[in-house]
Amino acid sequence: MKEEFKIAWRNLWRNRRRTMITSASIFFAVFFATIMRSYQLGSYDHMINNLIESFTGHLQLQHINYQDDPLIDNSFDYNDSIVSAILEIDKIVSVTPHLESFTLASNGTQTKGVAVIAIDPVKEKKFSDPEARLVKYRITDEALECIKESGKIADGVIGKVKKSVGRSYSSSVRIELELGLSDEEKTLWMPQILKCSEFSNGFLSGNDEGILVSDRLAGFLKVAIGDSVILMGQGYHGVSATGIFPVRGIIKIPSPEIDNKLIIMTIPAAQKLFDAEGKITALVINLADKSNKTIKKVKTGINALLKNKNITARTWYELNPILYQQIQGDSQSGQLMLGILYFIIFFGIFGTVLMMVSERKREFGVLVAIGMQKKKLKRVVTIEMILLGAIGLVCGLLASTPLILYFYYNPILLKGDLGNMMEDYGWDAVMPTAWFGPYFYWQAVIVTIMVLLATLYPLRKIGKLKEIEALKG
Repeated sequence: MKEEFKIAWRNLWRNRRRTMITSASIFFAVFFATIMRSYQLGSYDHMINNLIESFTGHLQLQHINYQDDPLIDNSFDYNDSIVSAILEIDKIVSVTPHLESFTLASNGTQTKGVAVIAIDPVKEKKFSDPEARLVKYRITDEALECIKESGKIADGVIGKVKKSVGRSYSSSVRIELELGLSDEEKTLWMPQILKCSEFSNGFLSGNDEGILVSDRLAGFLKVAIGDSVILMGQGYHGVSATGIFPVRGIIKIPSPEIDNKLIIMTIPAAQKLFDAEGKITALVINLADKSNKTIKKVKTGINALLKNKNITARTWYELNPILYQQIQGDSQSGQLMLGILYFIIFFGIFGTVLMMVSERKREFGVLVAIGMQKKKLKRVVTIEMILLGAIGLVCGLLASTPLILYFYYNPILLKGDLGNMMEDYGWDAVMPTAWFGPYFYWQAVIVTIMVLLATLYPLRKIGKLKEIEALKG
């Protein structure tokens, strides 16, 4: 076998051009397929994480009718014994109570239908941690003027800041990412930019009667810290639910769709508003592992614990079937595009193999004539093809790895009209890559299949080889 490997390796480099062309076609197929798939899966993960971390969790415990009829009537009694039992299940990180409903929110002439989520401010830190999402910086016209007046700031920096007027941020890191400043510009100007755009905010205490308003909703209702919002809806068993609530803080939600319509309050305040004493609509469950296998296993374990058969556990994709179907459909279209790419590359490889067999027909005839067994010649040719595929595959994976790592930690932030369009469709304007997973390793399987299929032709030709005809050729 060692001798056959040596012969195959030397044969590859007797015709360098052919070897480089074939390996390059595999290299580019693997490189582009890996990067494309990584971006696609990374975007899905980012969107799902935003939804899970901000709203649904990996699983929720609900009344069996709540999914189809999300009224506060389909709530259930909350007690700590259920939480303690659920926390004993492996992979569960947190169990957080929510009371969710829908109301009209009004301020002056502005009115909009909103989602109300009531939380326990202390327990919520283990789930969505809304305090970390409070708006800390807001670039306004006044902030821009403050930055201009602060000193001789470069026009390029002023231009970058001007493009972000009207945007809010929950961290300085996001401002730096969006402005795209160089290291030198960050050192010189970021302290002043942060100082001028700093935004005073507040949070909820345990039994607070105030509310948090999502950033985009606050812009629509034209409310600020200290203003009041009127909430009007239907409470438990049809009672009227109305109240006036002071705005304690403005919160920035990563998902634009949720950021357009979310109000957060404490559970006691919501129970009083909806006349639902002791009731909640969901226990939100977060896991250490978000794989489908783990989610299904935990769901089965939770349902086995429940004595009340009117309560059931549902996964995030059961709670969001439309989003899940959209992701599945888009993923399948991405797989179809990759299939077409590999299909084209396969015929490129196969064309090279046809050329190789035609050029080396006399060579094969001479080798068989001087005593090489056809079985051995077939093994040599097979090793040649495997080496060709391995060179292209390894180079493609090695070339894509640094890009995947870089954009995983430094995702592309879409700006301008493209970013606004993405957010209008309800997507966060960020494009990260996915961490290495099955999509990365499957490239080896696909390339191996392509190479083995392409190898069948020369093996068949060698099997039918007639030495005299080959020598004449």
